[in-house]
Amino acid sequence: MDNGVETGSLAGRPLFFCGIGGSGMLPLAQIARGLGHPVAGSDRSRDQGRTPDKFVWLEANGFALHPQDGSGVTSPDQVLIASAAIEDTVPEVARAKELGCARLSRAELLSRLFNAADFSVAIGGTSGKSTVTGMIAWILTEAGHDPTVMNGAVMKNFAGPQNPFASARVGGGKVFVSEVDESDGSIALYRPTVGVLLNVSLDHKSIEELRVLFGDYVATAGTAVINMDSPEAAYLVQRTEGAVTFGIRAPEADITVDPDSVEQVERGIRAAVIDNRAREAYPLILPMPGLHNLSNALAAIAAASAAGIGVGHAAYALRSFAGLARRFDVIGTSASGITVIDDFGHNPEKCAATLRTLKATPGRVIAFFQPHGYGPLRQMGTELAQTFARELGPDDLTILCDPVYFGGTVDRSEGSGRIVDLINAAGGKAEHVASREACGERIAALARPGDRIAVMGARDDTLTEFARSILARLP
Repeated sequence: MDNGVETGSLAGRPLFFCGIGGSGMLPLAQIARGLGHPVAGSDRSRDQGRTPDKFVWLEANGFALHPQDGSGVTSPDQVLIASAAIEDTVPEVARAKELGCARLSRAELLSRLFNAADFSVAIGGTSGKSTVTGMIAWILTEAGHDPTVMNGAVMKNFAGPQNPFASARVGGGKVFVSEVDESDGSIALYRPTVGVLLNVSLDHKSIEELRVLFGDYVATAGTAVINMDSPEAAYLVQRTEGAVTFGIRAPEADITVDPDSVEQVERGIRAAVIDNRAREAYPLILPMPGLHNLSNALAAIAAASAAGIGVGHAAYALRSFAGLARRFDVIGTSASGITVIDDFGHNPEKCAATLRTLKATPGRVIAFFQPHGYGPLRQMGTELAQTFARELGPDDLTILCDPVYFGGTVDRSEGSGRIVDLINAAGGKAEHVASREACGERIAALARPGDRIAVMGARDDTLTEFARSILARLP
């Protein structure tokens, strides 16, 4: 798909991002501009008036925004950055073709910038990538390495009035940290100095395909960092020439924990981290809850160790890790003691991790879930239903609205109602309320002191506002 963009010829070229406000495109646009590229873009959400604050901020910070009508593509020197899935009929794509502009996918551009860095850390796996990317970025920053970071979620440690959309950080250019994606096969484009593999489980591809993709990935890395708690990931150690291993349930791993030291509290977790190579132990006080986050912390510590940072220094840095937006993000607690949590959970594994974290401490759970499309719901709906039925108790409740739909020809014959029926048939308690606004009213009416309300879903920036609106309704 390079269409004439040779390696090394990107320097200083103007870039045009189709869908610049997207969770994958926005941080990449920030990094590209930070590395000296003039950046322009368009977005259907902007044209429809959705999430206006984001686009106001982009324009105020030097990004040239245009309607999605092709008017922003004006020169054959521009490189069009667009998803491989975007049709040729989209005005920007048609105009770029007309002018003879080169075109790159998001992953092609990101991998070019990433591979050009002196030292690079990639984070791959089915789940946990964004959190571990944020953790590694924070450890490296605290150690004075000034990394450039590409993430899929806003990193609270780097967010502020100057940049509320800090899913990227532009550093000094020598160290580049990025999550890498297996869903489209683009993980094969990266050549990391350190390649982290968190887990391998069914999501977008078959297990057979994932074994090849992730196996090649760890074999390509200068040093692989592998989770021994994931059987499929552990199997791929044989593809490396000596990995740094980690795991909560793997006493033989290089980086592990003393199982008797693990203490879960509502807003965090504590443990003694053991470095089996040096036979030393260090205290970890992590200000975010859940055993999955303890595993994420071990991954970040192991990656930092592979980058030459002491295990003790890495563990200490995580005491001040502020977490990510929409990753078990506590929006607030009402005067009557009802807590609202905003979470990115959207596949069975991510949802299970969030629900287990909630159930590790007392209180009823009301889980709201907005499916991120009809296609994904058809693909993983049965497993999602099993997850909600299995992880929640008899007093808990799951509420689903209709899937996200922004138009198009997708088959909408199977929706949220089927998932609710499956949850109830499996012994859980679930309701289907078609409109999201009506779900908010229903949740506010049901909630009582001590409840935890989890707002879950992906690919919709307005879910955080929805979570805030629920909190505002509560007594």
